[in-house]
Amino acid sequence: MAGMILRWRESSSNFRSMDVLPHTLQRLRHRRLARALLATIITAMALLAGPDAQAEEVPILEARVSKVLDGDTFTLSGESRRIRVWGLDAPEWNHQGGSTATSTLHSLISGKQLRCAVLDVDRYGRLVAQCVLPSGRDIAAEMIRSGAATEYCRYSGGYYGNC
Repeated sequence: MAGMILRWRESSSNFRSMDVLPHTLQRLRHRRLARALLATIITAMALLAGPDAQAEEVPILEARVSKVLDGDTFTLSGESRRIRVWGLDAPEWNHQGGSTATSTLHSLISGKQLRCAVLDVDRYGRLVAQCVLPSGRDIAAEMIRSGAATEYCRYSGGYYGNC
């Protein structure tokens, strides 16, 4: 009988800890959403501010695209490091769908002047940036809308509404 009571207590404590799980997941989602919102606000302020009012935390690059490497990576004239589009996940050029993603990004930005807010540096040394065209259109949003790439939910926190 004592063994049965012990098992019941163990299982009931598991249920209590499982009740906490949805709250924990909800808190994580809220934190992720808060981080994405903060990144959005900082990026918007940096993109809207003129060159004299740039925030030190978010460097802004403005240059013409010199080369598109794949569906989410390109180079800018005068910048030695590659730019990785923030919040975008596209197949590599040598994987299924990669050539479509690469050609879509190429037709969208090739030779155009971009304004990019640098948000991070990835493990390969690429600058991770949210970039907009002169018209103000967000490159990642356009790539996602076209279907050539998807939102990189792990990093975007659902910024583009596709997570």
